[in-house]
Amino acid sequence: MADTFTIANFRHVAQGLQEGQFAVGDKRKASGLDDLAPIYRQLLDEPVTMTLAVTGPDGRPSLTPMWFDHADGEVLVNTASHRNKCQWIRDNPKLSILLVNPKNPYHWVQIKCTVRRELREWEEGGDYVTRQTDKIWTKYTGQPGPYGLRDPKIDEKRVLFFCSIDRIATFGEP
Repeated sequence: MADTFTIANFRHVAQGLQEGQFAVGDKRKASGLDDLAPIYRQLLDEPVTMTLAVTGPDGRPSLTPMWFDHADGEVLVNTASHRNKCQWIRDNPKLSILLVNPKNPYHWVQIKCTVRRELREWEEGGDYVTRQTDKIWTKYTGQPGPYGLRDPKIDEKRVLFFCSIDRIATFGEP
């Protein structure tokens, strides 16, 4: 995990027009997600769908709406092992995540991160992946586990990528 990273807070128009709006207003060093202001932290903790950007084999970004989770100062990216995105993450472990407030698109958090390690559900310690999958199922659906969207035609297995934070950008108010 990185010792510190930068949080860049963009100027916004929530309080009206201002000179230099939509430019970076201030930057500060942070050591974890707890350093985010509460108005941005709520986007991480509420069931806000993230947009995950990974680099595909053609060099272009591939964007996917996904459920978001974090633990111990890291971003957790949980995906099925058979999906192309899983290999693309391994091939280029630099990811970008965007969480947009569903009630106000001018309130968002962008996180740039790097995969630090991978944990596979079928390997030693993989029960953590299963528990985390059940946890985000409950966060986003309100239903108790187990996770209810496993593909019934295959023996779907999950992979969990633990990502250190490189930088964060924030914008707007709720």
